[in-house]
Amino acid sequence: MMTPSHTLLSSALLAETPPPAGGILGSPFVMMGLMVVMFYFLLIRPQQKQRKEMAARIAALQSGDKVVTSSGIHGIVHNVKEHTVMIKVAEGTMLEFDKAAVAVVHKKDVAAAK
Repeated sequence: MMTPSHTLLSSALLAETPPPAGGILGSPFVMMGLMVVMFYFLLIRPQQKQRKEMAARIAALQSGDKVVTSSGIHGIVHNVKEHTVMIKVAEGTMLEFDKAAVAVVHKKDVAAAK
């Protein structure tokens, strides 16, 4: 139950609050929408593009390519299977990795040109 003093006090407080900011950018929903669009173009889209490029490089792996795995092991591709790749890390030493473990691919043509 509101007493007359509460009513008077609440109406005085309401009178002191400034009106909400106008304009198209004043709406919180518009600002949130702009933030989502900015995050998409600044963060999500470039990461998707980078992921597609890396998937294309891994799909194009062939014998002789120099690679670096996600664990930091450097080697040369010896054999490529459906889901794995055999990497020669030293003379007579071969390791088998999942294709997803390959982090960097240096094509043999590019490595020979340097």
